[in-house]
Amino acid sequence: MDILAAIKREERKLEKQLAKLQHQLNGVRAAAKVLGHSAEREVVGVKKRVLSAAGRAAIVKAAKKRWAKARKQAKKVAG
Repeated sequence: MDILAAIKREERKLEKQLAKLQHQLNGVRAAAKVLGHSAEREVVGVKKRVLSAAGRAAIVKAAKKRWAKARKQAKKVAG
C-alpha cells in the first residue's frame, strides 16, 4: 500500500507543477497578445548562398595549392 500512496503523492505533485506551468503559459500568451504582432515571429527560410563558377574555381585552385605544399613538406620529411 505504501507504493500506491507514493504514486498518488507523485501524481498530485506533478498535477501542481502542471497547473503552475499552465498559469505561466497563460501569462506569456497574455503578454504576447498585449504586444500584438510584434511578439509573433515567423519562421523565415534561410536564403541559399550561391557561389559563382569563378569563385568556386578560385577555391579549388587555392585548395590544390595548399595540398601540393603539404605533399611537398611530407616528401621532405619522409625522404
